[in-house]
Amino acid sequence: MTEKKFKFTIDDQEIEASEGQTIMQAADDAGIYIPRLCDVEGLRHQGSCRVCTVTANGRTTASCTQPAEEGLEVENENEELLNYRRDLVRMLFHEGNHLCPICEASGNCELQAMAYRLSITQPTKFPYLQPVRSLDASHKDIALDTNRCIRCGRCIRASQDVDGKGVFGYVGRGINRRVGVNGDNLADTDAEISDVAIAPETCPVGCIIRKGIGFSKPIGKREFDLSIIGDQPPGGSDD
Repeated sequence: MTEKKFKFTIDDQEIEASEGQTIMQAADDAGIYIPRLCDVEGLRHQGSCRVCTVTANGRTTASCTQPAEEGLEVENENEELLNYRRDLVRMLFHEGNHLCPICEASGNCELQAMAYRLSITQPTKFPYLQPVRSLDASHKDIALDTNRCIRCGRCIRASQDVDGKGVFGYVGRGINRRVGVNGDNLADTDAEISDVAIAPETCPVGCIIRKGIGFSKPIGKREFDLSIIGDQPPGGSDD
């Protein structure tokens, strides 16, 4: 059966979409980048970070979960949306303990890269919460530094849906929600360094650390030293 195609607009640019695609998927296929942190290729959509928020026919919505529709008028790049995204990213910095100058993920961190893309150089609009968060280095191959965690849920979905293990899960509610493991500590779980949940592209901030591999890329050769985040949106991807 022929796949149904239809058209809608993003910032007055007409693009084509397929039935069942989200706004973000259709945008990626058309080479239009919509910022995102919790959404990544190959994992089910969660819509938790809200950085991908757009307006669709005048209503704000998460583009990673909102289905594309024929005739939809979407706004992605306007000052109101940019300021909204800036505030969301600033709050992620203020809610955690992000020490970029000494972080192993610096230069490969999607949160840091998103801040630069949104022209945030000093996220000082909100008070720093400076939470007390744990570092679990019990596993022989892996460490979990929740100081850096932005609760995107990518490790949770990867472990549940791809690895079939459920190593990670949310614990607590609201501002106290955090990522925990299904054991007393990481060494108590069946996590392995070969798991998709442990892969460097799964965690956007370097919360999951592979022991013995840190600082492997020198300054100037790190991912976001080479290009701005979103410069090359994945064509035909499912993210």
